[in-house]
Amino acid sequence: MTHDPAPAAGPFRPEPGARDSAPQFVLPLVVRIERDAPPPRTDALETAARAVLVMLGDERSLGDGEWAQTMRAWQDARIRKVVRRARGAEWRRAEALPGITVTGKSAEVRVFPPVPLDGWPKDLARLQVSGTDLDDPEPPAEADGTAPVLWMNPDLDMSAGKAMAQAGHGAQLAWWELAEEERVAWRDAGFPLSVRTAQAGRWAELTTSGLPLVRDAGFTEIAAGSCTVVADHPALR
Repeated sequence: MTHDPAPAAGPFRPEPGARDSAPQFVLPLVVRIERDAPPPRTDALETAARAVLVMLGDERSLGDGEWAQTMRAWQDARIRKVVRRARGAEWRRAEALPGITVTGKSAEVRVFPPVPLDGWPKDLARLQVSGTDLDDPEPPAEADGTAPVLWMNPDLDMSAGKAMAQAGHGAQLAWWELAEEERVAWRDAGFPLSVRTAQAGRWAELTTSGLPLVRDAGFTEIAAGSCTVVADHPALR
């Protein structure tokens, strides 16, 4: 699924119009969903968010690293992410491509360097976008408020693939707003975070708190401008 948060302040801070006119890239994420062992929904969301952060903080994405130029171009344009699913041989082919696999409690998500909108590697382009519906067998535990929490809008019904991309957006907005020493500390700790659905009253408070807020571009599933995620990082409160 393709998703794009509304333009937000970031390290490159181009004007909104410049984002639209710049060459467009997309960050591919592939979630492993085997027929007999699909991951819990919350675990998949949290793993996808960490995968985005791992890519942002990887040395190959920074400075003169091998992915740095593409990462800069992607962040200068619309921040698009596509979540696809793979199993069996599909997953093994995806793992053979340059990227990073991030593992949660049981979820596995592989994130790849950004690619042009029309320049997908064939082994990723053939993967399905649909079929990422996942459930939590048990309600997730209460979030640890001392660590970052990505709060999801309780009024929106999103597929797991959509929600994974939105969680990734929220994590990225938090990363952009952190000071360098705070980024390093988060990375060194292994990017701890939780993804939870906010209570209705709490959601109203969060959206007016000044914390990073994702607004969807409206390409799929929900209306343009919908608030989807608030990134509640302790360093940003």
